[in-house]
Amino acid sequence: MSIPPVIEWCDGAVHILDQRRLPDVVEVLRCRDVVDVCDAIRGLAIRGAPALGVTAAYAIALGARNIEASTEEDFLQQLGLVIDVVVATRPTAVNLPWAAQRMRETALSKSGAGVDAMRHSLVESALAIAADNEQRHQALARAGVDLFRSGDRVLHHCNTGRLATAASVGTALGVIQVAHERHGIDVIVSETRPLLQGGRLTSWELAQANIPFTLITDSMSADLMRRGEITAVIVGADRIAANGDVANKIGTYAHAVAARSHGLPFYVAAPRSTIDCDVPTGAAIPIEERAPEEVRGYSDWRWAPADTPVMNPAFDVTPHDLITAIVTDCGVYRPPFAELCRVDEMSKAPTG
Repeated sequence: MSIPPVIEWCDGAVHILDQRRLPDVVEVLRCRDVVDVCDAIRGLAIRGAPALGVTAAYAIALGARNIEASTEEDFLQQLGLVIDVVVATRPTAVNLPWAAQRMRETALSKSGAGVDAMRHSLVESALAIAADNEQRHQALARAGVDLFRSGDRVLHHCNTGRLATAASVGTALGVIQVAHERHGIDVIVSETRPLLQGGRLTSWELAQANIPFTLITDSMSADLMRRGEITAVIVGADRIAANGDVANKIGTYAHAVAARSHGLPFYVAAPRSTIDCDVPTGAAIPIEERAPEEVRGYSDWRWAPADTPVMNPAFDVTPHDLITAIVTDCGVYRPPFAELCRVDEMSKAPTG
């Protein structure tokens, strides 16, 4: 099956692979204004922290093309409103506001050059963010390859492949892919309630890559650890605090607690753009609360009464003391994670 890009800039529009339809239907959304892209983000047509960074950049470039302004001051004022709308779509993943800030700085750097130059620079900046995203994930996948050994059975939660990164490789799944090529490992995929990103997306991506895997329900992981059928855990991240606390898909914390109880390593893989050095601990990370309908059923299926009270946080926070190592494009960080915010994000960090 030929799979289109997760997201791309094409003839003044943003094309997004609709992940809500996968794995059964491959459909591309053609977004011609920023409202379309924001709807795709909120509706989870595209998701994953790194992919949201690229999407935010494209959305802002697209919004800028549609701004009618005769002066730079008017253009920048309207651009600020576009950026605010894009950043508000999903609050937890830091890559989204990170990319938005880069786009804002790009426009400001062209002050005095005229409105058309600002518009052009925003498209160029969005394309540069996408290219940088690709390089980061290639480096990240290589950095974590030797955390695993031949015969390991690695638990993976949610989806962290190219669907989540908008790159040719993923974060945690990128590490898994390279580790499998070098060592030969098996993957245990947790289905990832309530939207089943593990079952729908990760299983699909692993099958495409010919990596052996087994799908389980989220609640099975601790028992499989007890029986010795899981030897390590690796997940992605939506935001990492300065102290190493990690916000990731709901259910991550439970896997980390189980791994610690059974003496298993628990790894996190994310580009350095996911590290938020302005947030001291995970307690300060905003957690998105999603619609109750996502828990009462899925798609056309309903298994709870329509008025059932629901809690539906999209993410949880895993404390840094449960994390064995954080794999980034700059290397592997280990506790106490004091170096996470001591180096510039493009510099080389110690590995090991």
